[in-house]
Amino acid sequence: MTRYQTIATLFAVTTAAIAFQTSAGLSFSSEAQQMCSGDAMRLCSSEIPDIPRIRACMVQKKAQVSPGCRAVMDREHAAATSRKREATAQ
Repeated sequence: MTRYQTIATLFAVTTAAIAFQTSAGLSFSSEAQQMCSGDAMRLCSSEIPDIPRIRACMVQKKAQVSPGCRAVMDREHAAATSRKREATAQ
C-alpha cells in the first residue's frame, strides 16, 4: 500500500468515526467513509495522525463539508443519539 493510500484509509476511518461520535462499539459505515474522506483530507489534514483532533476538526468545520458528507454525518449522529436515548430508557 502506498503512503497516499495509507493516509486516505486513515482519513476514511477517522471521518467515519467523526460521523458516529459515540461509543467505540459502533462500526463505521462505508457510506461515511466514501462521502467524507475527501473532506477530511481537504479540511483537517494538519491534524494527522491524532484521531480525536481530526474528529474535533471535522465537527468544527461541518459547515464546510460537502453536502453528501454533511447528510451522512447528520444521519449517523441522529441514529447514535436515538441509540443513546434507548439505552438510557432501559
